[in-house]
Amino acid sequence: MKVTAVETFLVEPRWLFLKVSTDEGVTGWGEPVVEGRAETVRAAVHELSELVIGQDPLRVEDMWQVLRRGGFYRGGPVLSSALSGYDHALWDIAGKARGLPVHELLGGPVRDRVRTYSWVGGDRPDGVFDAVAEQVAQGFSAVKMNATAEMRPIASPAEAHAVLERAKQAREALGPDRELAIDFHGRVSPAMARRLVRMLEEVQPMFVEEPVLPELPAEVLASVVQASTVPIATGERLFSRWEFKPVLDAGVAVVQPDPSHAGGISELRRIGSLAEIYGASIAPHCPLGPISLAASLQVAFSTPNFLIQEQSVGMHYNGTDPTYLIDMAPVRVVDGWIARPTGPGLGVEVDEAAVRRAAEIGHSWRSPIWRHDDG
Repeated sequence: MKVTAVETFLVEPRWLFLKVSTDEGVTGWGEPVVEGRAETVRAAVHELSELVIGQDPLRVEDMWQVLRRGGFYRGGPVLSSALSGYDHALWDIAGKARGLPVHELLGGPVRDRVRTYSWVGGDRPDGVFDAVAEQVAQGFSAVKMNATAEMRPIASPAEAHAVLERAKQAREALGPDRELAIDFHGRVSPAMARRLVRMLEEVQPMFVEEPVLPELPAEVLASVVQASTVPIATGERLFSRWEFKPVLDAGVAVVQPDPSHAGGISELRRIGSLAEIYGASIAPHCPLGPISLAASLQVAFSTPNFLIQEQSVGMHYNGTDPTYLIDMAPVRVVDGWIARPTGPGLGVEVDEAAVRRAAEIGHSWRSPIWRHDDG
């Protein structure tokens, strides 16, 4: 089998899909994208295509190594995301060629269903209790919310208290038997992160996510870990196992590699195994489209130290929430869980006609720019 063609599709709301075709008619799909930089990643995907076209797609690991190590400059969000999309597509082809879901090729399933969490509140969440109660009514046993929007390096007691009050509203709606995750998004200083995680002990979060910016030294993250008993999670802006080792050394409880950013299925598996050495869990970051989710689920079903799966179905930032799948059943959340997919490859069938129609429109989604109150 040989790869014959590579195509990319820029589709709403902010996604990029990749189709890899072969001379035997087997096709694979991937989702290589950086939110707000889809066109940049698209260029990287096509630059890398010269290393893919004409090659045997079933040599997934060999291809991963070539795409990762074949250039003098490696890694980073753009190149790692391009590699991720190819890895999705190659595993999709490998599974389809053998008539098996990818998790069967990774050693078989270690669970029959995967727990997911939903997300509530915007960057300035309001009406948290009602929003969380709605997710509980839909069957979710875990909900994630933002802690805050932009925050000054040393915030006022009122600002800090507002974070705690919103979290207390969420906890009240969830009760003691469900779990609350709180995402800092790297928006607060290390000093405020240390203060806030201690305050948040009262609501017993499942984890606090990305309490400080990923580019800060690991010692800074370690100081947040040591400041309280709250489990710390991070990793959506880390792109390889080499970048995850320092944060595991810092003592995080949960790693959150993104299947579309951190090297795809192949590297997520390795990051999960690395985390297992530290007694840490993996909870993949996954706020993108259905192909990325399908790839993440293959890892979730075959990784023993998996914790919980993020998913963005129905989230406000997806607008009309296009699916681009023939059948949503393999990734459908029912009462907070997703059942083990049994279809070959990634387990989903892409509606190529819908993708091509959407690509005629495309998108130019960009991250918002914030300024503090001093300008």
